[in-house]
Amino acid sequence: MDANRRNQLQGIGLGCVAGYVDTLGFIALFGLFTAHVTGNFVLIGAALADPSHVSILLKFLAFPAFILGVAAARLLIAASQSREWPGLTLSLTLQMLLLCGFMVCGWLASPIGLDATPLAMAAGLLGAAAMGVHSATSKLLLSHLAPTSMMTGNVTQIVIDTVDVMRGAADKAVGERCVKFIWPLAAFGGGAILAAFAYLAVGFSALLFPIAILCCMIVMQWDLDRIQVGAA
Repeated sequence: MDANRRNQLQGIGLGCVAGYVDTLGFIALFGLFTAHVTGNFVLIGAALADPSHVSILLKFLAFPAFILGVAAARLLIAASQSREWPGLTLSLTLQMLLLCGFMVCGWLASPIGLDATPLAMAAGLLGAAAMGVHSATSKLLLSHLAPTSMMTGNVTQIVIDTVDVMRGAADKAVGERCVKFIWPLAAFGGGAILAAFAYLAVGFSALLFPIAILCCMIVMQWDLDRIQVGAA
């Protein structure tokens, strides 16, 4: 598989995972954004102004959980770089394991009531930590891809490039950039829609889908790592 095709698949896979997990967490856990720190700040502000909002503690704790996920990924990647470990494979594996924890705690907490039980909170915090790992991995190891968990920048870039095309100021780089940004955006949106229907149908078992995506990416990256080691 050539590098361009691999980059496209990684962008699609990670974009779908982020949109899916963020939406499922929002629906299942009192409006919690697992991948969207900005959204949680907004919800915290709304909850402080209106005490009738539920689970403000969960939204407060999601931020440090996200930070811990970022920190854990940074330490893992730094150790991988100094010891020549397969950093991307390990980071994807960590994200996958945290999502498994999210799913298991969600199973045990079900049915989710009006209040956040300890197991429901654990599910949300594991989901936020998983998305922290996701964001750090994208920033540190996949910076050549378009962002896969924050779509505001992607939409902004696509609109800028579209305007340039319409005014006749586009070059080859504009077309390449549009392809780079449009696939993660489409995958994020598709993942978000799919998660909503999947959670309503099967509950937290719906997380098996993003876990399966990460497993496929891990296998793909593991094969690439093995080939590169053999070539060296």
